[in-house]
Amino acid sequence: MAKVAIHRKAHFNAAHRLYNSDWSDERNALVFGKCANPHYHGHNYELIVAVKGEINPETGFVMDMKRLKNLIESEIEDKFDHKNLNEEVVPFKSLNPTAENIAVVIWNILREKIETRLELTITLYETSRNYVVYSGE
Repeated sequence: MAKVAIHRKAHFNAAHRLYNSDWSDERNALVFGKCANPHYHGHNYELIVAVKGEINPETGFVMDMKRLKNLIESEIEDKFDHKNLNEEVVPFKSLNPTAENIAVVIWNILREKIETRLELTITLYETSRNYVVYSGE
């Protein structure tokens, strides 16, 4: 049977600071540049969630897009949007909120809610030119 990938686009706005608490301010500034600003900085993140699998012969869906939309809204947008990731989103209290780590956290959250027979890929744009892709590997 054919495998098809469906995609749902979403976005959230969030602030963060990239830093390693074991390092000096100087080393953090050297490695993370402006992103180490102790007063944080923000991004308008663009998120694309791809779900791939066989088409259900009864519904014609890989996954109900309305269900995917609702999952992204409740599990990601409601929890990340207009938040300080370092301070308000639990995983990032101990994990540097880089685009790479944010994508993995989002993947882990959604993976628990989407059937395991379906492949899941997260594409996260931090800027229009910088983005990461994570598929659970």
